[in-house]
Amino acid sequence: RENSSQNILSSANRLLLHEGRLMLAESTRLLDVYLFLFEDFLLITKIKRNKKKYGGSDTSLIPVCPSLTPELQSFIREGGFCTVLDQPIPLDRLILKNVEPI
Repeated sequence: RENSSQNILSSANRLLLHEGRLMLAESTRLLDVYLFLFEDFLLITKIKRNKKKYGGSDTSLIPVCPSLTPELQSFIREGGFCTVLDQPIPLDRLILKNVEPI
């Protein structure tokens, strides 16, 4: 939530277990998302691509967090960003099911 005063990623004790891209099937379309799996919740973000170039500057000089995967670092350097798609899903409320490939 935008009005939340607490940053969900602010806990120094929170551990990032895995992250990566995924195609999310919505009712009528596929959505390019980036998932962050923490030890206590799953965060689903929507991948956005910035269509504007930054004044011809060298985007390789944009500082990026070194703990991110090389794929995500490259995406951010190209002007992309991730926005939170929905509220984080607590792992104690998450149910995983195997599904057949489409």
